[in-house]
Amino acid sequence: MTDTSTPDAARILDIATGYMAAKQLFQASRIGLFAAVADGADTVTAIAERCGVSERIARLLADAMAAKALLVRTDGRYALADDAAAYLTGDAAAIDLAPFLTFLDEISYPHWLQFAHTVDTTQPGDLQMDDARWGTFMAGVMTYNRLHAQEFGRLVDLSGATNALDFGGLSAEFALSVMARNPQLHTTFVYAPGFEDGLAEAVQSAGVADRTTVEVGETATATPEGSYDAVFANHVIHRFSAEENAQIFRNLRAAAADGATLTVLDFFLDDDAEQRALDALHAGEYLVIDGTVVYPESEVRGWLSDAGWSVRDTIALPGSPRVLVATAV
Repeated sequence: MTDTSTPDAARILDIATGYMAAKQLFQASRIGLFAAVADGADTVTAIAERCGVSERIARLLADAMAAKALLVRTDGRYALADDAAAYLTGDAAAIDLAPFLTFLDEISYPHWLQFAHTVDTTQPGDLQMDDARWGTFMAGVMTYNRLHAQEFGRLVDLSGATNALDFGGLSAEFALSVMARNPQLHTTFVYAPGFEDGLAEAVQSAGVADRTTVEVGETATATPEGSYDAVFANHVIHRFSAEENAQIFRNLRAAAADGATLTVLDFFLDDDAEQRALDALHAGEYLVIDGTVVYPESEVRGWLSDAGWSVRDTIALPGSPRVLVATAV
């Protein structure tokens, strides 16, 4: 007699075998499978020839990607799903995520093999970085930041701002995405030493050098001056201690006009009935990679309130961090 009272284990197995899908995605990207399909290679034979792999490998990877709905398989022919076409097709993509997938495959995934050590010690693993690995690391992180910035520009409304402060971030893309939609916005960038050359290059490339000012200051201690109506603290807080973050928000409030908007983009642990998975998974990623912190949203809200900011919204960016949107009070 069948026992119908016991739930099946499918969800557990789906989580436990998730790395299999990830590794096959990484290799499909590496060999150019998605670009090949975009260019018309829609059969196993055509994919194998275009990508320089055996038909067995072409079938294995194409079917795995179809199983995960990145490809659509119909009568033995493959087509791209919309998201795969937008982000996995190389030069044809809106944002080519290949550098980020390479980072996950070559840097992040091997690092997770040290996660047992992290669980036992609460210490990050050993990155063992050289120049080549740092190049892979930064290319991947900055590519993922481009995706964050795209969603930030689309979903965070700063249309009325005219004088913005981009403080302590790692990428100018967030401010630039807002400036592209808001031609009257001037942005002052205050970034840590070492980022100014890349920042100047990004601003020049975006064609907004006449609407920007670049300053250098240590993020934990810098006290920017001005009366800004928009302040960006994006990808900042996970890199600093609770005490440093509390002071950063006090310093930013001192530089903001009453009623100014502050955005705090990062991953957060929440207290909702169902924790947003992307944030919780990145709590492990940040810790095992370099010991940085995904903070509880409630703690961050406490720092903001104490510094004179009132949170008015939380925006979950698709495939990206969340944004706390606060007002200077």
